[in-house]
Amino acid sequence: MHTDVIPAAAPLIGDEEVAAVERVLRSGMLAQGPEVAAFEDEFAAQFVEGRPTVAVNSGTSGQLLGLLAAGVGQGDEVIVPSFTFAAVANSVVLAGATPVFVDIEPTHFTLDPERVRDAVTARTRGIMPVHLYGHPFLVDGIEEVAGEHGLDIYEDAAQAHGAAWQGRPVGTIGVFGMFSLYPTKNMTAIEGGMVSCADERVARRVRLLRNQGMETPYANEVVGYNNRMSEVHAAVGRVQLRRVAAWTRQRQENAAFLDAGLAGIDGLTVPAVAAGAVHVYHQYTVRIAGGERDRVREALRDEHGVGSGVYYPIPNHRLPALAPFAPAGDLPETERAAQEVLSLPVHPSLSADHLERIVTGVAAVMAAGG
Repeated sequence: MHTDVIPAAAPLIGDEEVAAVERVLRSGMLAQGPEVAAFEDEFAAQFVEGRPTVAVNSGTSGQLLGLLAAGVGQGDEVIVPSFTFAAVANSVVLAGATPVFVDIEPTHFTLDPERVRDAVTARTRGIMPVHLYGHPFLVDGIEEVAGEHGLDIYEDAAQAHGAAWQGRPVGTIGVFGMFSLYPTKNMTAIEGGMVSCADERVARRVRLLRNQGMETPYANEVVGYNNRMSEVHAAVGRVQLRRVAAWTRQRQENAAFLDAGLAGIDGLTVPAVAAGAVHVYHQYTVRIAGGERDRVREALRDEHGVGSGVYYPIPNHRLPALAPFAPAGDLPETERAAQEVLSLPVHPSLSADHLERIVTGVAAVMAAGG
């Protein structure tokens, strides 16, 4: 067993974040104050071309409130991928609607526009694709289907801060875009989420829903939730916001190194980047063919000290909580991806030695075979 394991993910928290937390704690203003407001404005300016943006207490809260603000509810269907985290379909169910699982395309692991077209019914209200692993979904194809049928697009940009499609930043494409600020994401606020909104009407509705249905104290306009972001979390997020661009460049450089070192290895496929897409490499996800994925993962950890992650080994349509919404048929590309994907370390904390060890280790393990 290798004792020095390179972690699959490594949140970066430094003295600036600690100082920001202390500053806010000593201020006595802990909820819905100037830090949250400033974070919303700064995030919007940096990532979503100044769109109205609302801070909430988690990415999942952001998805749910975004759907509700967009008018999704009882009797509606929302098309979603099964190959992603369960929060996507969970949020649809919590909004009172029905998730409809559709297969992915095999290259970028995102919703297949042709399969989406086949799944549209009279009840379909919208499509919620995921910008998976930091690569944008196939925007042109999804927009074509949405336009043909008059459907909304709701973006899950949880893993894609700074990604873009043909010059369009993710989070500026749909009725809303949700960004997660969980510790393992490309930037964090310890916990939290951001909802970028197509217009002020949607943004105001999200603000109402996050704060017990009110903007003015005690003047509750709708039945709402307590999904507010704290001042402490916003202060951490503001510090991270100043650093994330450099971290993203480092992720992209690390990915380029891995591409060069791993390309051409039999049985392994490195991540593809679509023409005109900006990939921010939340994960560096390869395919391992031939049923070898789990063996490769264990050997990398035990023999070479290389950690890795498997996202998502059980497709949503086979989870006990979501199986009642599963399609009559199977989702072959989703099932294949669940058996073959492996995410290697790509985070900014990697050293040159780490990157060399990852390449050497993968090459050796793949050459050894099963």
